[in-house]
Amino acid sequence: MNRISFAALLGSIAMFIWVYTAYELLPIGGIGLRRLPNENAVLDALQKNIAENSGIYLFPRLWLEANPPDKEFAEEMARYPSGILMYNAAGSRVNAISHWWLVEFLNELAEALLTVFLLSRTRLTTFGARLTFVLLVGVLTAIATNVGYLNWYGFPWSYTLVSMSIQVVGFLCVGLVAAFVLKKQTFGTPSVGGFLPGIWRATLRG
Repeated sequence: MNRISFAALLGSIAMFIWVYTAYELLPIGGIGLRRLPNENAVLDALQKNIAENSGIYLFPRLWLEANPPDKEFAEEMARYPSGILMYNAAGSRVNAISHWWLVEFLNELAEALLTVFLLSRTRLTTFGARLTFVLLVGVLTAIATNVGYLNWYGFPWSYTLVSMSIQVVGFLCVGLVAAFVLKKQTFGTPSVGGFLPGIWRATLRG
């Protein structure tokens, strides 16, 4: 294992530890989330009306119509609740939390590998510059995956800011580890034409 892949592996472990801590050990992971009032009645209604049809549901219905009239859309939004529902039918998902955390770690490993590879394509030489690069990747990722949900589906500001903060701090962990492990590593000249093959070369040979 070369330094680039080693830095990515250690960075992903650091990111995973932070994410696990944020959601399982600190109170910040639940900010913006609420329990359903009268949960049993709501779940019974969902099971009765949606049954086995797992999926993402948008309401009111005009969300899914092409170019709904502005006036009609505004009236429905004013008259009815609106939102997004991620519905999983009973027994349709793997229900082992350990499995979900394993997938989470693999996701963070992929993020770290891609981020450190992108870092290795730069000409940055100082610890601070490399840390800043990875941190900016984290900010970009947090914006791309959260602001749209806030804008289109009305996700709470509190949930959005906390989610973005957790992601950015996760990338900060990757950046600190990668910049430290690669502090003596000199990167080559970036090549646009060899971008995808470069991923494999960087991972396998460094």
